[in-house]
Amino acid sequence: MKIKRFTKHKVAAYITAYENPEAVKFCLEALRNQSFPIKKVLIVDNSKEKPLLHLKSNNDIIIKFHPDNIGISAALDWAISWTIDQEYDFLWAFDQDSLPHKDCLKKLICGYHKFYRSNYKIGIIAPLGIDLRNNQFVEAAKFSKYRFIGYKPTKKQQYCECDSPITSGSLISVDAIKNISLPIVDLFIDGVDMEYSLQLRQKGFYNIIIPQATIYHELGYPIQIKFLQKEFYIQQYSAFRQYYISRNHTYIETRHAKGLYRIYSCLWRIKYMLLTTLWIQLYDVEDKWLKICACLLGTYHGFIGKLGKIWH
Repeated sequence: MKIKRFTKHKVAAYITAYENPEAVKFCLEALRNQSFPIKKVLIVDNSKEKPLLHLKSNNDIIIKFHPDNIGISAALDWAISWTIDQEYDFLWAFDQDSLPHKDCLKKLICGYHKFYRSNYKIGIIAPLGIDLRNNQFVEAAKFSKYRFIGYKPTKKQQYCECDSPITSGSLISVDAIKNISLPIVDLFIDGVDMEYSLQLRQKGFYNIIIPQATIYHELGYPIQIKFLQKEFYIQQYSAFRQYYISRNHTYIETRHAKGLYRIYSCLWRIKYMLLTTLWIQLYDVEDKWLKICACLLGTYHGFIGKLGKIWH
């Protein structure tokens, strides 16, 4: 498919930055090397010392400094609002530690036009994520009745549907997001992509992954373990991250489950909490009790709907 047909599209890229100017530098280089043109790059820098201040002089970059750390949700809220106000066609969202292949955006745009139909409207089209730490494919998520289930695409597929691709690398249709609410700011971090993507699905839009488009991430700190004669990876998180993961996923899953499935959702979140505390106790090497407390408190706050930037 010839890309010249689609160069009229206005695409803005967006990066959430936090205390890692080197990662932002590499991400920016990857964006500038894209074979499809990006009109503007938006950056929200949550770093305390403003290490990206030198980027203010770049005409193709708009940067907002928030040393108090407004998190992913509020930053994405601003980027989406700006993109809509400036009448862009797409917003390409990124974490700072993501590196798209040079043809990634081109393949996403081509995929959007290849699969979009009047009865198959696309909200988000995302690449296949590859974790740099272990070379594993990054899971997308499907919401099944009362919880999210991980789903790994394969490169043999032309495209695959999911309810929630991860935010980083996701190309968001501005026409689609005009039909839904802005991200919930009080989620702060973690699960923002899941809640926002589910809104699109509920409005009849489809979220798809193009496995031929690739992007590299550094996702957490995976360790390989052996449990019941099986080897698999688990992620290690700080107590800060553990709290928001437990809280936000509990909140989102229990609110999106319908009818009696809400009971199943609550039971699943309790099971997840118990398993997480077990993994922490068995395999984490530091701050075990603090992380267990974060998991317990986060799950409780998720159940009662206590949101906001609470864990410091």
